[in-house]
Amino acid sequence: MSATLLSMAFLPAGCPGVWTLTAPAPFADETSCQCQAPHEKLTIAQARLGTPVDRPVRVYADGIFDLFHSGHARALMQAKTLFPNSYLLVGVCSDDLTHKFKGFTVMNEAERYEALRHCRYVDEVIRDAPWTLTPEFLEKHKIDFVAHDDIPYSSAGSDDVYKHIKEAGMFVPTQRTEGISTSDIITRIVRDYDVYARRNLQRGYTAKELNVSFINEKKYRFQNQVDKMKEKVKNVEERSKEFVNRVEEKSHDLIQKWEEKSREFIGNFLELFGPDGAWKQMFQERSSRMLQALSPKQSPVSSPTRSRSPSRSPSPTFSWLPNKTSPPSSPKAASASISSMSEGDEDEK
Repeated sequence: MSATLLSMAFLPAGCPGVWTLTAPAPFADETSCQCQAPHEKLTIAQARLGTPVDRPVRVYADGIFDLFHSGHARALMQAKTLFPNSYLLVGVCSDDLTHKFKGFTVMNEAERYEALRHCRYVDEVIRDAPWTLTPEFLEKHKIDFVAHDDIPYSSAGSDDVYKHIKEAGMFVPTQRTEGISTSDIITRIVRDYDVYARRNLQRGYTAKELNVSFINEKKYRFQNQVDKMKEKVKNVEERSKEFVNRVEEKSHDLIQKWEEKSREFIGNFLELFGPDGAWKQMFQERSSRMLQALSPKQSPVSSPTRSRSPSRSPSPTFSWLPNKTSPPSSPKAASASISSMSEGDEDEK
């Protein structure tokens, strides 16, 4: 794959949600730009209502753009959307001018130029832009309007470097993004300098590259070792806590299962050996069977007698035998009973 394709960025196409591949914004001194086309003066009202000629409104925004961040991108987005049809040119000052009028930068000019090329709102990048805009510069690049925040920017011996642009009616204001700026980012780095120095030493940078003294280097390396020991102790504590939590969870599960099993065991025991349990009923049934086997039931008193067979004579009765227990009280009674027995025998014959 070519270097051009590798450096291509995703930019929104005409339809929302549809993205196409587009090359980075060109540099002004490397391409034949639209500034060579005929150009006529426009007012802000004409530009906002729609240009009278078939061409985009050329808007210029300049800056240092060190440590390119969301505040920079938002300002360029506002400049790009000031008019319905616009072409955004971004001027980036060189290192010499920036160090002279503003101060030292974190990124060099080549890095800052390249960062602007890959912002999707930028159509063209002007390298080594002037600190103060001259009429010759505006005419050269056919600039219609200059976009910048409305706060007076005092620099290069002037109370407001955009004063003459405002007086010419070519200035359109944008809004600053509060809470983010290059100075804020540098302040964070300076505030946490020791942290970043120790981190970079740990990642392999030398003390010379970080401009750190010998004593500070030893101090930072010792602090790194202490932090490693603290991290190990912390990891051990976390693992031990995790182990204890697992043991507690398992113990709770075991206790819960034991309680469930114990309830089930007690219920089964009571069902088998309780006052109304199955064991008592079985014992009572066996006991009643044993009692029946040892003492069978007597025949009922009112059982029917068998009928006599007509072919057989009735069994003799022995009612005539004398009763040993009750002898006759007198001779007369004895003779009377003997006579009655004899009469009965004759009747049977």
